[in-house]
Amino acid sequence: MSDPTAPAAGDAPDSLEAFAAAVAAATAGRATRVAALAGELAFDVEPDAIVAVCRTLRDDERLGFAVLVDVSGIDYLSYGCDEWNTHRATGTGFSRGVTGRYSDESPGTPAEPAPPARRFAVSYQLLSIRHNRRLRLRTYCAPGEPPMADSVVEVWPGANWFEREAFDLFGILFRGHPDLRRLLTDYGFIGHPFRKDFPLIGHVEVRYDPEQRRVVYEPVSIEARVLVPRVIRDDNRYQAALTGAPAAPAAGKPNG
Repeated sequence: MSDPTAPAAGDAPDSLEAFAAAVAAATAGRATRVAALAGELAFDVEPDAIVAVCRTLRDDERLGFAVLVDVSGIDYLSYGCDEWNTHRATGTGFSRGVTGRYSDESPGTPAEPAPPARRFAVSYQLLSIRHNRRLRLRTYCAPGEPPMADSVVEVWPGANWFEREAFDLFGILFRGHPDLRRLLTDYGFIGHPFRKDFPLIGHVEVRYDPEQRRVVYEPVSIEARVLVPRVIRDDNRYQAALTGAPAAPAAGKPNG
């Protein structure tokens, strides 16, 4: 006799932990749970298993992740590093910017960390409307250029443009994609602007040339620098009305 308290086929576990266990069981150990914010689920999947795992997550009635919300690339080149010195406060607020660790001006300096063994990854945001659950998958691309991952267009056709965007901005190639072309950048664009080593100022600038009567591309003319926000405001503590000191004379008017 079957256990009357056991969940029927297609019933999703109620608690988050039970649902995570159901995901692990359905994927037969091919998805490894990783740390996530409270109330969220996140799993890592090996690159050669991503399509099979995604198909299981979609087709298993206990899970039912029929909706692919988003696919995005990730570049971990400077993960854990920053260009801000925030260990101690300063009186002026202008000394927090430091030299970029991956700047072209000082390559190979001792402060520059070694590049990560697995630099690029692909993140998938899934939604199960049936069970009101969300899930995040991540798979790392194998080291080397260009980074590559298997396309999930055959599982969720909506991944088509998401993967084209990740290819355009990160340079990640998706094997099996039916039409992998750039999506957001201009024709003839060189490079992938969301990579951490792509300069914020870019490589070229665009302007309209009235003599040639067309848009022209030229080498960028601005100088690269560490972006340090500078907020300069009047200090009301030193206003004459507050200190009792005589007000400063207006420009061009003598005292007395």
